[in-house]
Amino acid sequence: MIMVTNTIRVKKGHGESVAERFTGSKGVAESPGFVRMEVLFTEGLEDHDELKVCTTWATKAAFEAWVNSDSFRQAHAHRGKKTEGEGEAKESVLLGSEMTTYRVLVTK
Repeated sequence: MIMVTNTIRVKKGHGESVAERFTGSKGVAESPGFVRMEVLFTEGLEDHDELKVCTTWATKAAFEAWVNSDSFRQAHAHRGKKTEGEGEAKESVLLGSEMTTYRVLVTK
């Protein structure tokens, strides 16, 4: 089993609204080998908000199949781009992200 964390840095004050986007993440939940997803909010940061999106997978191959799927591409199609809002373009709140993969050695 593996866990993949995607640490996402966003502009201060936008962390919770970005986290809400993951409540409708149906494609990943239907992906073969998907076990669970948790979205964590880092407390106490002063200059930006930080989320850790943690997904657990039965195998690394299952995760890689998700990353290479059409469902993944659709879910991430607008990531980091400007969004339209009431006739004017809004700047992205995304500051950066980093993905880390772990082998799960113990779980209870």
